Amino acid sequence: MGLFTGLLLLPLAPLRGTIWLAERLLDEAERELADPARIEEWLVDAEEAHERGEISDEELDAIEVELLSRLTGQGGL
Repeated sequence: MGLFTGLLLLPLAPLRGTIWLAERLLDEAERELADPARIEEWLVDAEEAHERGEISDEELDAIEVELLSRLTGQGGL
């Protein structure tokens, strides 16, 4: 990158930094959503909430389907 181009793009530096940070955050969120250990924790939490009566059978089923599809790599958000 030449000096002239660098000077022209300088005002965009904060935007480029923000985009870079957003991409890193997205990568980390996707890793966490696909982490088998984290998915197992969420399944246990959902089952415990169901046992306490905080969520219904239907809600537990929906949570289990979503989390198991993430675990097998067949689904997502």
